[in-house]
Amino acid sequence: MARSFYVTTPIYYPSDKLHIGHALTTTMADTLARFKRMQGYEVRFLTGSDEHGQKIQRKAAAANVSPQEYVDEIVASFQQLWQRLHISYDDFIRTSEGRHIACVQELFRRIYAQGDIYKSEYAGWYCTPCETFWPERQLVEGACPDCGRPVELLKEESYFFRLSNYADALLAHIESHPDFVQPVSRRHEMINFIKGGLEDLCISRTSFDWGIPVPMDPRHVVYVWFDALTNYISALGWGSSDESLFHKFWPEAVHLVGKDIVRFHTVIWPIMLMAAGVPLPKKVFGHGWLLVDGGKMSKSRGNVVDPFVLIERYGADSIRYFLLRELPYGGDGYYSEEALRQRYNTDLANDLGNLVHRSLTMIERYREGMVPAATAPAALENDLQRVAAQAVAQVEEELERFDMGAALAAAWRLVDRANKYIEETAPWNLARQGQNERLDTVLYHLAEGLRILRVVLAPFMPGLVTRLGHQLGLPNPGAFPAWEEAQTWGVLSPGTHVRRGEPLFPRLTDEEIPPEEGSLIATGTRVAGADLEPSGVPADSTGPAEGAVGKAGRSQAEQSPDTPPAEISIDEFARLDLRVARVVAAERITGADKLLKLTVELGGQERTVVAGIARHYQPQELVGKQVVVVANLKPARLRGVTSQGMVLAAVVGDELTLVTPEKEIASGAKVR
Repeated sequence: MARSFYVTTPIYYPSDKLHIGHALTTTMADTLARFKRMQGYEVRFLTGSDEHGQKIQRKAAAANVSPQEYVDEIVASFQQLWQRLHISYDDFIRTSEGRHIACVQELFRRIYAQGDIYKSEYAGWYCTPCETFWPERQLVEGACPDCGRPVELLKEESYFFRLSNYADALLAHIESHPDFVQPVSRRHEMINFIKGGLEDLCISRTSFDWGIPVPMDPRHVVYVWFDALTNYISALGWGSSDESLFHKFWPEAVHLVGKDIVRFHTVIWPIMLMAAGVPLPKKVFGHGWLLVDGGKMSKSRGNVVDPFVLIERYGADSIRYFLLRELPYGGDGYYSEEALRQRYNTDLANDLGNLVHRSLTMIERYREGMVPAATAPAALENDLQRVAAQAVAQVEEELERFDMGAALAAAWRLVDRANKYIEETAPWNLARQGQNERLDTVLYHLAEGLRILRVVLAPFMPGLVTRLGHQLGLPNPGAFPAWEEAQTWGVLSPGTHVRRGEPLFPRLTDEEIPPEEGSLIATGTRVAGADLEPSGVPADSTGPAEGAVGKAGRSQAEQSPDTPPAEISIDEFARLDLRVARVVAAERITGADKLLKLTVELGGQERTVVAGIARHYQPQELVGKQVVVVANLKPARLRGVTSQGMVLAAVVGDELTLVTPEKEIASGAKVR
């Protein structure tokens, strides 16, 4: 019988569209749900929308629609966002649904029958945008301490819930169940809060009617928190004629929430359940905030970031990776688009994407795309296998404690080790030296490492499963793997046909190519040459730099893609001396992350050529390769190195490949 796992997010308030901070909690929950499914658990993943309250009623009136019509449109955008972000929820609960309304009323009746609900009068300062009452002592210059907006003094008849009756029982539960509130810092906060004394809670309102009627007094509607928190059991059928889902999943319930609503989930919600005789959830995990410009991201503050825009720009897997990697365990994370781009380029494009592209390129180049059999693993292979096993175990361990950032860091140790393995084994040298058995072993280990990474990264970046599955030639590339598939080395069958395809994460560049990156244009495809620097103009200058193609940076044709390049005569073309050259040495240039210094042999003489290809090729990979150079280009200095030519490369989007002869030909051969 499969073990059960129930994970929930807060249900989100449809006063406006969601922001990237909401996506954080939901992505965390989705990652856990996918991980547990991979482990063989029967999973229930719940999210939804909290649709009642005065703010919704006022906004609907301002828009001249009913509250239901107002929330229907916004909730549809919630569901669209979760689809775009690959959120695999099993149920989406709406508090306006009949199943939820019936459950809330039943819970209210049971607690009322216990004598823990009574009617009285409430007076307090109310912030409508935050749906929160504040004592006067907590106001900041007469305004809401959270969003800074005006508050209004409300006085009305209400029902109250006696929280204080259960303070001792709740403290005893927290102390006897140390994992109930996590991380530990949140647990200590809640213990101190309870020990400070609990006030009775207002749980009904009469000043608006968009809500669930109190069953014994329909003039009142249930106040939003009592209503909203109940979604976790209403979605499981508690109090209905069929409680099978409740009995199966509730004992394993885990609530993921932001730290600002931990108090509602670890004090108010457990006491509601205690009063109704319902068991408490297994765990409440309160994660930190995603901060922007030094403050919490919220719709009330007006500093939100639209996730649809980010997904369109960077892709869902990239956004998921950033959110999960940036949030420290129990602490706050920081959002900026600059940080997002840096994570994308460094971790996804350079580390993971380059590993996949280089590995599959070499299998295609040296073995016609067929994964060879490993014959004689040596110490380096044993170490790669050891790191892979450790990474899988640590990812699992960190996910069990909900530390997403540490789990991804563990996975990246395998990414880093595999990249280092390429440098240590130098497959290009093995191929040139005819060490075929050794080359087969290295190429197999690279492919198998990618297979394991596909499994390990699947919960975090589910879109990677199908894409990398196709590239690795797996028999069912779209099928989500079982976690145990990462725990065994050697599963990938020799003879599997890989397909390099497009880069998984093409490197992002600025809208304008920096001055040191010259370019040639040929029929809509940019052909990138060496980075040019004429004498007297520094390579990092922001001013124009003259080179063989006119202005360095984007040519006029590239700046205006609808304008075709100007025609040239055959005589003008004949002025270019294009030659085949062989790379005999390659090295990086200190302080220039885009540049490589190449030594090429050209018809019996050696030249130095500086090329802006360091993000696409490793120096060792180029040694022995034949390339095409512009041999009669006027020398130019780049970062202190004199470049005596230009290496040609074709570029489509962010993919770059050097222009090379179809077959070996004598160095110095003229290209016509």
